[in-house]
Amino acid sequence: MRKCFSNALGALTATGALLYSLPAVSHELDALLDCTSNAHAFIASLQSDQFIEPQPMHVEANSVNAFRPTRDSQLTAFGFRVYAVLGYAHDDELFHKGKGEAMTGSIYGVVVFGTSEAVQVHLHDAGSDAVVHEVLPLIMTAVLCKAN
Repeated sequence: MRKCFSNALGALTATGALLYSLPAVSHELDALLDCTSNAHAFIASLQSDQFIEPQPMHVEANSVNAFRPTRDSQLTAFGFRVYAVLGYAHDDELFHKGKGEAMTGSIYGVVVFGTSEAVQVHLHDAGSDAVVHEVLPLIMTAVLCKAN
């Protein structure tokens, strides 16, 4: 009985290790963050593909909308896991209005888990024109594309 339990435990451990080591299927947003698009096209395509929730999880005072990735979307940007997808375009009904003065133009991007320095290196290596803004030191960084 004890040997049977040990064998079962060993098989279960090996199976768990194998499943843990398999790469998760992720959807990379690198190409979409080349800053040649606009907020409407960026957000609408992610919503239609069901990679982000249809309603924003948060709307900033300046009307920038933050959308949560859907449960199984596994979004990444430049090798970093995406926490939120951001977007806003002035006078675009796709986006909710904030309580303050809305910004002009269009902005879109993501918030990723990673330091601003590490994210900046990956953006440079990828040749992206996106701008990096530190959200939480050593934890989260925003990658943004802006058009006026």
